[in-house]
Amino acid sequence: MTMNQLIFLLIVVLCCCPTYAATLDLEDNKPISRSRLLATGGASTIEGTAGGGIVPMALLAGYGAQEEQSAVAFGSYVDTGDYQLEVVGGSWSWRNRVELSIAQQKLTHNSLTAALSLPTDSISQRIISAKVRVAGDLIYTPMPQISIGVQHKKNLDFLVPGAVGAKKDSGTDVNLTATKLILGGFFNRNLLLNANLRYTNANQTGLVGFGGDKNNDKELLPEISAGVLSNRHWLVGAEYRQKPDNLSFIKEDDWRTVFIGWFPNKRIALVAAYVDLGEVATFKNQTGWYLSLQGSF
Repeated sequence: MTMNQLIFLLIVVLCCCPTYAATLDLEDNKPISRSRLLATGGASTIEGTAGGGIVPMALLAGYGAQEEQSAVAFGSYVDTGDYQLEVVGGSWSWRNRVELSIAQQKLTHNSLTAALSLPTDSISQRIISAKVRVAGDLIYTPMPQISIGVQHKKNLDFLVPGAVGAKKDSGTDVNLTATKLILGGFFNRNLLLNANLRYTNANQTGLVGFGGDKNNDKELLPEISAGVLSNRHWLVGAEYRQKPDNLSFIKEDDWRTVFIGWFPNKRIALVAAYVDLGEVATFKNQTGWYLSLQGSF
């Protein structure tokens, strides 16, 4: 069993064990009950920060507010047939103001290895992020909640990215994000709207390095997501993420997802999605599924 699988199994045990679940209905004087509303901690993106699956949101991980703090652990898996992405990580938030997170990604590419006779079948990346809420509130102010975040990414297996023309094995993305929950905004259902501007030159989020022969400069790229809460436990929505196209050897398409999120309580968040990644490293029509499990503490 790999370390990623072991951590994911640990999350499952902590979240689903009956003896642990019996403590979920805590008294009103406990911090977990008097903190932010259910689902306002979001899920964890594949890069570790709070948000959806591929697009970050301005909200901070967990349910801590005011003088409180919270922690989150998560595991995610994406499978498009030719590629599989495993992600594990965690985050810590303080006073609903600052979020720190770390994520470890592993991309398995057996089809690419066979096609190009590569000496390796996977690429790993580590991402360390920080996010600060600078203005507004998700629910309680007319202004959307606005956050600024940075994500420092280090590619740990640069052989393949370097061979296809990537210039660097590390880089830093900067995100400016606005998120608003409009109560009763869609046929009397709560409507979640989110927009992010990302300043980046990461190829396939950094898994194929940073910059390239076609373009080495960072670009400002838009990302959006939206969802409807059918009730306080279920969120259905979609995401779109524009991508750079820095390498002549391989084309990079924009990403899309359609997702459903389940928030049974403030300890667990489960997200499933259909993903459309377009062309990824010479393999076209990379569509598949995504699953993410998050535990909040």
